[in-house]
Amino acid sequence: MILVTGGAGFIGSNIVHALSQRGEAIFVVDNLKRPEKFHNVVDAEVVDYMGKEEFIERLERGEFAGKFSAVFHEGACSDTMEMDGEYMMRNNFRYSVSLFHFCQKEKIPFIYASSAAVYGAEEGFTEERSGERPLNVYGYSKFLFDQYVRNYWKTNGDRGAQVVGLRYFNVYGPREFHKGNMASVPLHQYRQFLADGQVKLFGEYDGYAAGTQTRDFVYIDDVISVNLFFLDNPDKSGIFNLGTGRAQPFNDIAVAVVNNLKPEAGALALDAIVEQKLLEYVTFPDKLKGKYQSFTQANIAKLRAIGYDKPFYDVSAGVTAYIAWLKANHK
Repeated sequence: MILVTGGAGFIGSNIVHALSQRGEAIFVVDNLKRPEKFHNVVDAEVVDYMGKEEFIERLERGEFAGKFSAVFHEGACSDTMEMDGEYMMRNNFRYSVSLFHFCQKEKIPFIYASSAAVYGAEEGFTEERSGERPLNVYGYSKFLFDQYVRNYWKTNGDRGAQVVGLRYFNVYGPREFHKGNMASVPLHQYRQFLADGQVKLFGEYDGYAAGTQTRDFVYIDDVISVNLFFLDNPDKSGIFNLGTGRAQPFNDIAVAVVNNLKPEAGALALDAIVEQKLLEYVTFPDKLKGKYQSFTQANIAKLRAIGYDKPFYDVSAGVTAYIAWLKANHK
């Protein structure tokens, strides 16, 4: 049986579906205080479910010995605006430490969610300590656990069970409806266009012209493919960037969303979309200033070097696939 923490969340539920399609027995752990998340896994085959708090208590009592063959640890608070640092560290760091030691003791793979937030405003985006400077406590919680794993390897070597940390860049795709303000830009813009006939982006900020802040946007199918690659290769461990290696401006997302939703045939260029008021730029919010990554681009050399060689979706292809899914699911 494979354990997926955060298994009703965005990335976790997509992992659950992929494992379900493989015929794996799946044990989901999550916090369903927001019960709408159950929709993410209602059509997957889940053998068992447990609330996060109960699971942590029973884990620490040693009740799960011999139960799992692998662990995908996707459970975390991912709200970059969360102001309760103690909660963030307890939920994202201590929880991860407990699961890490459990997997080492059980000698089973531990594949966990790290984040590109560990880099903050740095622009090297390589998996090296010198370029890691998080801007918020969420990024710090992820950074600190990566450091914990590195220090464990320094002390004990990497001879134990597989450990893989995946530094997710800007992930978008199906099953993120529950995320509210933390949902991806494509989903926000999909809803905006259906409601108002236009999409919105941040205006000028941080030396970037309107809509030209640039991120590495990675489609969920690619994220799941990389996760399963490591499950299928338990001899490979390490901390890896998981992005496309291609930075694209937010304007590219707007172009893809508008061209997939506007009723008229034929693709429009950015200038025409702006001219027709299908895209509106809004003032950059004060609450995000100093806490916002204006540029990200994963260096995926380490991921390629270890043997992952599949191509990644670009924004146009990924957004097109996502909107097709949204239309089919009536959201």
